[in-house]
Amino acid sequence: MTDARPLSHAELLSLRRWNTPTIYNGWEQLTGHDAAADAFNLEPVTDYMPQMGPMVGWAVTVVQEPSQSRHKRGNPSAWSEYRRYVASLPGPKIVIVQDLDKPRCVGAFWGEVTANTHRALDCVGTIIDGAIRDVDEMTAAGFKAIARRTCVGHAHSCPVRWGCEVEVFGRKIVPGQLVHADKHGFLAVPPGEEKGLLEAAMFMDRNECDTMIAAARETSGLTREQMLERFDVAAAAFARAARDRFGRKGEW
Repeated sequence: MTDARPLSHAELLSLRRWNTPTIYNGWEQLTGHDAAADAFNLEPVTDYMPQMGPMVGWAVTVVQEPSQSRHKRGNPSAWSEYRRYVASLPGPKIVIVQDLDKPRCVGAFWGEVTANTHRALDCVGTIIDGAIRDVDEMTAAGFKAIARRTCVGHAHSCPVRWGCEVEVFGRKIVPGQLVHADKHGFLAVPPGEEKGLLEAAMFMDRNECDTMIAAARETSGLTREQMLERFDVAAAAFARAARDRFGRKGEW
């Protein structure tokens, strides 16, 4: 990842104002990938700081295997070298952690110390297919965590390798991908599909409000058949608007 990022910081802040399903709805209209299979997590995740709302940033990647002490012995400087990797990349950043101990959770990569040091390096949060601890302290640091579970100890946690492709919750992610995540899960936007994402998401949200949602909230005094007819008309209007804008009919 270089400073020639496809989106400005202002655009990232605007993306953060919307939940991840809304961003998915926009991405669905732009993508050349399979919107039923690609870019999002395929396994359940837990957002341990849902009150913090969505997070958005560029992926930095790292692999750990906390059950194995040999990694620390093999590279005593791993933490220092890894932190320099993180510091070298532009933010905001989301740290994507693959835990090689899966399906076990032996130790937490994240806690109060790692959350604070990464927040200082312009990381806004993490997606880890493993465990975290010190949830309250991580929250106080302003560092959001989406993880598989919590645990008590850190075991032999340390970076094993970084700046590489990782797989978390059934999804492969490479460094530099745009990631949007909240309590619903995450969307790892395929490289090259970032531009226009915000505008597409906003358009599809307005399309929903102007058609299907409006129809559902204006049913007072209507018979059931009249309501169903109203929904059919709204769905057709929704599809027409999406088709006129993107060449696709959208969800309805």
